[in-house]
Amino acid sequence: MGLEDLVPLPVILPLVGAGITLAAAGHTRIQRFTSLSVVTAVLAVSMALLWATDQRGPQVVHVGGWPPTEGIVLVADRLSALMLIVSSAVTLAVLRYSVGLGRSAFDEEHDGEAPLPIFHPTLLVLTAGVSTTFVSGDLFHLYVGFEMLLAASFVLLTLGGTQDRVRAGISYAYVSLLSSLVFLVAIALIYASTGTVNMAILAQRLDALPPGTSLALHAMLLLGFAIKAAVFPLSGWLPDSYPTAPAPVTAVFAGLLTKVGIYAMIRTQTLLFPDGRLNTLLLWAALLTMLVGILGAVAQDDIKRMLSFTLVSHIGYMLFGIAVGSEKGYSSAIFYVVHHIAIQTTLFLVAGLIERFGGSTSLSRLSGLATSAPLLGVLFFVPALNLAGIPPFSGFLGKVGLMQAGADLGTPLAYLLLAGSALTSLLTLYAVSRVWGRAFWRAPEEAMAGNGPGAVRASRERALTYGVVMPTAVLVVVGVGLTVVAGPLFHITDRAAADLLNRSTYVQSVLVNSTADGGAP
Repeated sequence: MGLEDLVPLPVILPLVGAGITLAAAGHTRIQRFTSLSVVTAVLAVSMALLWATDQRGPQVVHVGGWPPTEGIVLVADRLSALMLIVSSAVTLAVLRYSVGLGRSAFDEEHDGEAPLPIFHPTLLVLTAGVSTTFVSGDLFHLYVGFEMLLAASFVLLTLGGTQDRVRAGISYAYVSLLSSLVFLVAIALIYASTGTVNMAILAQRLDALPPGTSLALHAMLLLGFAIKAAVFPLSGWLPDSYPTAPAPVTAVFAGLLTKVGIYAMIRTQTLLFPDGRLNTLLLWAALLTMLVGILGAVAQDDIKRMLSFTLVSHIGYMLFGIAVGSEKGYSSAIFYVVHHIAIQTTLFLVAGLIERFGGSTSLSRLSGLATSAPLLGVLFFVPALNLAGIPPFSGFLGKVGLMQAGADLGTPLAYLLLAGSALTSLLTLYAVSRVWGRAFWRAPEEAMAGNGPGAVRASRERALTYGVVMPTAVLVVVGVGLTVVAGPLFHITDRAAADLLNRSTYVQSVLVNSTADGGAP
């Protein structure tokens, strides 16, 4: 068994685990043990894959032994292995958090009495969908991963069946289906134009298409991915959908779902369309996403909605690095993706703790948390500063890298992006400082009525239990740890970016031993 045989495991293990947890629907302990074990195994496999790809290059599996022109190809390189590590790590923390919560957070109408056995299998299907997108070597299999995400995320978003969750779930499903339709039509047109959907072969054949055809196909793929990544003006669905879900669901959504769209952009921009003809459009989209998102954040009175708008805003930073198109830009974008997955997930888990302790996430109803729950204050304060990009945290390092890449580009639009990035960072600091000042330091008597014992879901003695505080604290430490390991992490992202821009390594790894008709190099 070679190391390449590990590539399918991040997909296979969660699917097997989903089947086991579904069969064990009446046995909560078995479900929890299986889910935690499976995600832990995926994390271990992902680490092994990162070592293998860093030392030996891309690891490729031709599923069923079929040639790349006819079968599914799974590919793990430095980028996909790094994404697998960070996604499985935050999923493990969210899963442990959900175990600490029990069922009450998922069933508001029945106050936790109604069982929700579907959560664990659905979360594992979501994990398999995320992993599928990261290791897919062809566009149609990438589409399959997106559809797995859609099906699982809709179930998770509507857990409990409350009116707000069902409404948000329907809106989310409509938007996701629209993006999937655009993506599927683009795949069909690409296949009609080139005779393949394998990305390594497409890297060779798309160059031979007429420029207008290639540009149209490029634009359609970007449109589909931009909807999934919540890029402005296609981001209006996100702040209305995420805040209605339970804290673990919102956290895993915020950490992973939009980043899948960003990953797809990075992969297709470098492998299929390296000419950069749409980079100017992407720069404008990055600027508008940053500014419109953060202006929405500072206008919110609810912590979860504020975090949802900052999520949209900071997608603009990642898009900035992609649009610059240089090795420094891609390296900084990948670093920022890793940073943002960890920090945004942490903040949504902290928002869940605030809601449990204070009975609400509305700033008008919260006060005095710094004195009544100092641990909660620390758990919010550290990742909030990291999100705002305060030195020496990883958010600051990622933004500096992106700004350096923009300055190297040296165009007037790039300098405008530098100003927009700085302004967005300052407004992010203002948004989180507003939460800190009103929810944590404001005197209790200044808050709106309705924050009494009857408004609190769990008693304050039971709200901040070890089961929910521990995984949140671990993620806070991970966020700080990204600063400590920023040097080695940047070395990995630098090599990943170099691999992305040198397409021959990926193409030759996939097409080795294939026939000339299959697109051999």
